[in-house]
Parts: sequence; C-alpha cells; structure tokens
Amino acid sequence: MNIPFNKPFIAGKELYYIAQAVTYGNIAGDGHFTEKCAGLFEERFGIAKVLMTPSCTAALEMAALLCDFQPGDEVILPSYTFVSTASAFVREGAKPVFVDIRPDTLNMDESLIEAAITERTRAIVPVHYAGVGCEMDRIMEIAERHDLLVIEDAAQGVNACYKGKALGSIGHLGCFSFHETKNYICGEGGALCINDEQFIGRAEIIRDKGTNRQRFFRGEVDKYTWIDVGSSYVPSELCAAFLYGQLELLDAIAERRREIFDRYVRLLKPLAEEGLLELPQIPDDCQSNYHMFYIVLPSHDVRDRLMAHLRSEEITAVFHYVPLHSSPMGRQLGGGRQSLPQTDALSARLLRLPFYHGIERHEMQRVSDAITEKLHEDRSAATGDGGKRTVIADA
Repeated sequence: MNIPFNKPFIAGKELYYIAQAVTYGNIAGDGHFTEKCAGLFEERFGIAKVLMTPSCTAALEMAALLCDFQPGDEVILPSYTFVSTASAFVREGAKPVFVDIRPDTLNMDESLIEAAITERTRAIVPVHYAGVGCEMDRIMEIAERHDLLVIEDAAQGVNACYKGKALGSIGHLGCFSFHETKNYICGEGGALCINDEQFIGRAEIIRDKGTNRQRFFRGEVDKYTWIDVGSSYVPSELCAAFLYGQLELLDAIAERRREIFDRYVRLLKPLAEEGLLELPQIPDDCQSNYHMFYIVLPSHDVRDRLMAHLRSEEITAVFHYVPLHSSPMGRQLGGGRQSLPQTDALSARLLRLPFYHGIERHEMQRVSDAITEKLHEDRSAATGDGGKRTVIADA
C-alpha cells in the first residue's frame, strides 16, 4: 500500500536500445544513441548545439568553465535551488549573489535582479522551478544592457516553454537533467545547450578532458592532444540508449504528466478554496512540463504535521530545497547576510506530493483523502467547531 514519492519507469524501447548499443560495440560514450539524443534536442528545441553530459551538475560545471570567471566575479541566482546551481560557479572562483523568489511561481524575482548587479557581476542563472519558465524576456533584456551571460538551469524544464521558446534555448547556455526524478530519465544524465555559437568549440574541448579529440575524429587535425582545462563530461552510451527510448515518446510522457497534474488540481481545489492550502500557479505565457506537484501550507508547523501524517499513511511526501543562503556553505560565502523573505517563508511551507509516470488514480485519491483528513482535523482542533470534511472523488 506504500505510495512512494518517485518511481522510475520504462515507457518504450529503453531496454531494447541498451541491448542494441552493446551490439553496436560502443558503450563508453559518444556513440549512436548519444548522437541521436543530442540531435533530437537540437531539432526539436531549436538549439545550435547540444552536448550530452553525465548529469546536469556536469553541464553546469561546463557552463561555469566557459564563463571564464576571475576571482571575485559574481553570479546572480536564486537561493531556492539545488546546490549544483551555485557550486558549479563557486568552484570556478565566482561568488553567488542570491535574489529572492516570486510568490506565484517560486522562480527568481526578475524585478530584483538589477539591484543586485555590481561591477563584478558576470552572469545571471535563472532556475525554472517545477518546469515553469522564469520571466526570460526581462532577464535577457537586463543581461544585454549590462553585458552579462545568462545560463538557464533548466534541470526541471525539459520540454517546457516560455512564450513558445523551449526552456534551455533562450539564454547563452542552458542545462538539462535526466536524473531518475525528472520527466525524462536515464538514472543519471544531463545536457549542455549552447545557444551562442562562440562557445561550441571550447565546450567540445572541455567536455573531452581538455583535448581536441572531437576535431581529430572529424579529420580536422592529424592527432589530438591536451590544449585546455577540462574533465570527463561524456555520458555512458548505455544511459543515452535508455534516454532515447524515452525521448521518442516526448509528447506522450508530457501528456501523461499533464493528466496527473490536472487530477491533483481537481482533487485538491476544494481545500484551496477553503484557504487550507495553495496550489501551483502557471502564468499564461508559460507552457509547463508538469515536472512536479506541490502544495503550500499556511505555516511550517502545518506542513510538518501533514508530512508526518502522510508518512503514517505510507505516503511519501517531501519538502524541497533548504535555501542555499541559510546553508553552512552559503553563510560562509556571505549569503546568510541577505534578506530573502519569500524564499524563507515559502521553502518552510512547501510540500511535494508523489508524482511519477505510473501513479494510479486510486493512489492519488488516497493522497488527497489523507491531506483532506489531516487539514480538516487541524482546523477542527484550532476552531473547536468540528470542521467539515469534503472529499472529491476521482472521476
């Protein structure tokens, strides 16, 4: 009866393609399926060059290397994000400057970016939370006016759009994730999206351990050698084979996630109308990929009590990021001195619900019933009026 938070899935020919990769005789990397995945993204999303990587962290680290930071340079990003968004740039000597988030989308508040810019600012890193795009027109306009780079952290944004443009295809660089918790998975995997063609040549070198091996394979040089910094940022061909089996079903998987998201909205909307929780918001100019479903509770205590109740019902729901500015490393870098009221408040009240490709209707009903029961119980205890219980049955 346990309902997990996430469950990996097979949608199509993933296992067949893994066997095919072995038959082709190249399982190390940059084989048939790596090329197929990259080509699909380039064509489908209009990206100049896509380089597949072992993780989104690896893609972010490549992006940071391409920025060529100098000690003391600054990068503007939200605190409400995964650690890799900041650590990739910190390891290259840059200092993170955290900006608060919007209460509607939980994305970086674009109206606060300009005030955070100094003479040391070199880049802006918008994070597309939950597969909902940041306000990229405003961000790109600010970046152009101040001569800054924009690196999209689109780890959660594969196959989502902002004003018809694919997330990851708008900034100078973009980064995807195919971790097992994402919409399209291969266990661990990522991609660097290069939209400014000036970065392509060096990105290939960085990805291949600092060598010009790709030029050698294309016959452009008679031998390859070490010419720049770099690392091993090439993914296993087996991971790419599994991923391609999912990318062939890009739209079908997206539609399935939309169905799950919409069903949660229908089940939980009565609680939102009662003021017991808040539901996710998607602006009209954003096409979400429905990466997750979260609810925002009235307080930290209510969130934690509900999470414990769900656990007692064998339902795994989790909070999300601990804001980076409040982490030990974030405080060491000076982030703890920043005032980020929306980040602090929303991170303490947010709860992510079970969301995966194979979740069944009756399981979602169980989640909804358990949430309804607990929130009505809490309200009854607070008001002493006995409360009223509303259950919306799944159609």
